[in-house]
Amino acid sequence: MHRITLLGKPGCHLCADAREVVARVAGELGVPWEEVSIDSSAELTEKYWEMIPVTLIDGVQHDFWRVDESRLRAALSD
Repeated sequence: MHRITLLGKPGCHLCADAREVVARVAGELGVPWEEVSIDSSAELTEKYWEMIPVTLIDGVQHDFWRVDESRLRAALSD
């Protein structure tokens, strides 16, 4: 089974938009997901601060800045 990780940070309006899409798609497909703040790690901050929100599927970067719902659904149907 796949797992989605949403990387973002508090106060990020794009992250809030991404959260809605991820929560909806994950809920409909029964896919577990988690949200991780890039503020929790210097490594995450350095790597992703200009790209948030970032979605990972099974630990592999899938999207950044915006979550494309159709693309996310397609990736999770593999």
